Amino acid sequence: MNDRERIYSLRKEINHHNHAYYVKDSPEISDFEFDALLNELINLENKFPQYFDVNSPTQRVGSSLVDSFETIDHNYPMLSLGNTYSEEDLFDFDTRTKKIISSDFDYVCELKYDGVSISLIYENGELVSAITRGDGKKGDNVISNVRTIKSIPLQLIGDYPSKFEIRGEIFIPIDEFNNLNIEREKQDLEPFSNPRNTASGSLKMLDSTDVAKRPLDCYLYHVLGENLPSKYHFENLQHAKNWGFKISSNTRICKNILDVIDFVKKWDSERNKLPFEIDGLVIKVNDLELHEKLGFTAKFPRWAISYKFKALQAKTKLKGITYQVGRTGAITPVADLEPVILAGTEVKRASLHNEDQINKLNIRLNDYVFVEKGGEIIPKIVSVDTESRDLFSIPLEFIKLCPSCNSVLKKIDSKHYCINHSFCSPQIKASFEHFISKKAMDIDGLGGEIIDMLIENKFLTNVSDLYTLYKYRQKLIGLTKYKETNDSSKKIKGMLFVKSSSLLFAKFPSVFTKQLSIYLTNISYNFFDLKIDNNLLEIDKERIHKISNVIDNNISWFEKFLFLNSKTPGYVSLHESIKMMSFNIKDDFVLKEKILLCNYIDELEKYKDLIFYENEFQSVKQFFIKTSERNKVVLQERKVNNLIKSIEISKNKNFENVLFGLGIKHVGETVSKKLCSYAKSIDNLINMSYEEIINISDIGPEIAMSLIDFFKNDDNLELIKTLKNYGLNLEYVEVENKSNLLSGSSFVITGVFSKFSRQELKNLIATNGGINISSISQKTSYVIAGDNMGPSKKEKALNLGIKIISEDDFIKLINQ
Repeated sequence: MNDRERIYSLRKEINHHNHAYYVKDSPEISDFEFDALLNELINLENKFPQYFDVNSPTQRVGSSLVDSFETIDHNYPMLSLGNTYSEEDLFDFDTRTKKIISSDFDYVCELKYDGVSISLIYENGELVSAITRGDGKKGDNVISNVRTIKSIPLQLIGDYPSKFEIRGEIFIPIDEFNNLNIEREKQDLEPFSNPRNTASGSLKMLDSTDVAKRPLDCYLYHVLGENLPSKYHFENLQHAKNWGFKISSNTRICKNILDVIDFVKKWDSERNKLPFEIDGLVIKVNDLELHEKLGFTAKFPRWAISYKFKALQAKTKLKGITYQVGRTGAITPVADLEPVILAGTEVKRASLHNEDQINKLNIRLNDYVFVEKGGEIIPKIVSVDTESRDLFSIPLEFIKLCPSCNSVLKKIDSKHYCINHSFCSPQIKASFEHFISKKAMDIDGLGGEIIDMLIENKFLTNVSDLYTLYKYRQKLIGLTKYKETNDSSKKIKGMLFVKSSSLLFAKFPSVFTKQLSIYLTNISYNFFDLKIDNNLLEIDKERIHKISNVIDNNISWFEKFLFLNSKTPGYVSLHESIKMMSFNIKDDFVLKEKILLCNYIDELEKYKDLIFYENEFQSVKQFFIKTSERNKVVLQERKVNNLIKSIEISKNKNFENVLFGLGIKHVGETVSKKLCSYAKSIDNLINMSYEEIINISDIGPEIAMSLIDFFKNDDNLELIKTLKNYGLNLEYVEVENKSNLLSGSSFVITGVFSKFSRQELKNLIATNGGINISSISQKTSYVIAGDNMGPSKKEKALNLGIKIISEDDFIKLINQ
């Protein structure tokens, strides 16, 4: 086989495996083997550019920047569908259709994906155009971006028409969208609002290499053309599946409108189980010849209609607003809600974004609000029930002072900021967490609780203090802190508070499991109703019987518990419980702050009959002691030694890691690399003007201004000077790629190695065109595993089907 034949053979083989993985979800070879084929093809295409093919699988990583998209006429108008919202509307649609068609016919029911419509044109089995909806008559040809979507075939297989068009919806799966936003928040970027808008924005990007980084997917649902294999819509979709297209297995033929309504009911209740968002269903007449007979109205086809689901909403009460301080000082208001079940999960909080959003909603404390949950990580409030508002409600005023340090807030655009960066506790803690993160200085052994501990004990004031911790080794050993937990207790003003559900669990552990205790506390304040309405509980009959008996035999205790829970739902302190359940306690009985429950439990024993029966008190006491002990963090000698060692190793990190670690607003990992590559040193970067910075490729005005402001601050300049004195790398080291063998592949390194250090492995990956990432996800190509690989990492890699290779396998990969 000559080189040309090998290139064609590899393209065919790789397309086959892409289809098996991304469309059929049934991979036939390992990622390691697939990447070996792809790397071989990349090398051959680089060696023989005369055989370049725009639809080669190597082009899925994206190509060069384009100035604009070409506008193209649609061969067939890309019209919207008429909407229905009820069964009555569907019956009306059926009646209108039957007035024109007297013979029997079938409907085809499909999911209506909440994404961006696309029309793909194929000639001789190759993708030649990908056109957006536009105005329905014309759209933009975004083929360079669509080629990056791996579920869309570039070369078809089987017996396909010489020319045809197929339409579908491009979307981002929910989990992928959430992961995308988590990564953006880590880089201090605004999270995307929802999957649909993100998918739409991705298709409009002019640089397809950036589009390739977005987790876009596509289902196809309509075939158009002159010489289609069947006169039936559903059968054409099955043919399209054989040509290589991703066709939903949820599409159904319905014999009549009653079958259609059954389909609607099924997905109205089950849509939340899908890994992507849908906003309704589409109902089409199956026979294409009848499409011509039915024709069109001025706006819509008469042979199809969409059924729109009602938005997933729930009504609940706004109890208060918490103002959170971010790493850059950004203040985010979050609504604290009475718990409500929405889309199968409990919602207690919802983002309010900023002051403008609060004013737009005209929201007030104690309002009843409507909460909606789409693809967002935190649900949002969409409207307020103003009719149920009481007469005494007053408009909310956004806070003027930082909730942490009381500094005056500054409003920039739509956001408020605390600009007291050096002395605001949440910002200080977040700056440490960012500086030690994997993508920055990669310092192990510093969790949030330990950072709190070191700050509280004056060992840390700014990130440069990390490099002086070795001096205090002996003082660090044995340092202790009790951490906060969202599980069974909460630390407020130094006192350990216990959740009411935990009291129930502690008193009756054989009957009320921990999960059930939390469930009961949330669903009802009246536990006596449980005997009457057993449907509230999705548990076995034997346990329900036990609960009924417990209630009958402990009426006195439950009356006290009911009083306690109804008056102060949520977190309740024990001394407050005592004060509420008995009014003859001396007024001076107040427990001192900063004394843990396990230390004052003996004092409470005097009042044990007010909460528990005497013979139960010891077991409950032990429960609370265990709770406190479980929440204790102690710096052991080994942990201190490992921490000091990890801090010392971090001095070897590259300039771009240090710059990213400084946490400059809008300067994420990618921007840091570009700035370091261009400026070559921190001194050069500090001395660059706004005009010089903005002329760097992909660096916009916002980033440039952020850099200028950061370097104007004397404290920041002093920090940089100190880090330089401690030996951190603040100059750029040019790394020349040895090859592109690992181009497009990402690696996670874990365990202990005999032939290489971790840093040496990372350098080999980078110099061969690969990408180093810190955690295992669906985007990981390989895990390079040494000795003592963590069991959780191994399990996650195996569950995701990620290839685990040894350092010997890796050597073979780069030496092939």
